[in-house]
Amino acid sequence: MRSEQPMLGVPTHMITGFLGVGKTSAILNLIAAKPSNERWAILVNEFGEIGIDGSLLQGQQVPKGNVFIREVPGGCMCCAAGLPMQIALNQLLSEAKPDRLLIEPTGLGHPKEVLQVLSTAYYRQLLSLQKNITLVDARKLSDSRYTDHETFNQQIEIADTVVGNKRDLYQDGDVQALQDYVAKVGRPDTKLIFAEYGVIPFSEFEGNTSVHAYLAHPHHHHRHNKPLVSELPIPESGMLKAVNAGEGFHSAGWRFSPEKIFEHSKLRQLLVELQLERMKAVFITDSGIFGYNLTEDGLTEVELDECVESRIELIAETIDEAFEAHLLRCIHD
Repeated sequence: MRSEQPMLGVPTHMITGFLGVGKTSAILNLIAAKPSNERWAILVNEFGEIGIDGSLLQGQQVPKGNVFIREVPGGCMCCAAGLPMQIALNQLLSEAKPDRLLIEPTGLGHPKEVLQVLSTAYYRQLLSLQKNITLVDARKLSDSRYTDHETFNQQIEIADTVVGNKRDLYQDGDVQALQDYVAKVGRPDTKLIFAEYGVIPFSEFEGNTSVHAYLAHPHHHHRHNKPLVSELPIPESGMLKAVNAGEGFHSAGWRFSPEKIFEHSKLRQLLVELQLERMKAVFITDSGIFGYNLTEDGLTEVELDECVESRIELIAETIDEAFEAHLLRCIHD
């Protein structure tokens, strides 16, 4: 029986990239091409406290089955000596007994520290670290909020392959700018390819990473272990809010009890007008269940098969305090 076989050398892929670059789309594309007889495990980390990606992935995954997803909300998953990540990863591996593991750190997380956890003696036989893939939107290289950000540069430093995603939206000079930037920030053997809509050949993920020699000493976060807001019971009011801050950004998130039904038309109008770095959401509405994804390129809406409750997460340098009142007005009377 499968459960009696020891797990050794599970191929493990880390997919990084800054906010809104298309990491979740890339993972969904990989899932769609997954061999039907393979079991895959996906560990997702989010900067916000609420946790949205698990619901988005679970509600969209095709083909269904043999994909196990676990979230680590609340910022850098290597914080608190890596405990949140290790607990979630160990539970995921025990449940899934996977043939392959995908790890998506938050766009504001520190990939070197995640790699250090995965490279410890405990995981050395359990996991086989494959190539690290970093998605980059070359259009952002003219924005100092990206090029001056330690995490943005660290993601390129640890990449075996950099993927210039959203190639269809580039202007003249963007391709050359990314080639020059990877040559400056990346390692000598870093490969650069380009993609649209997060469609990356699976061959780019295979082969062992060569990044170990470049791992830095871990930074230390003074973060208290606290209950995950994503797992707390929702109070009688039917709503739970959580905030987070760090790396130059703020997040605000809300969870709603499943009895709260949103008016689809009002909700969509509210979301499409948002001016933010990032927004993700899943909502139970009077027209069905929908997932939302907002980047600087606009709002996308996708119908989902399932959703336990409505959730939304905003990430921006500053967040409008009036948003909550607008959101509550979208709830069906």
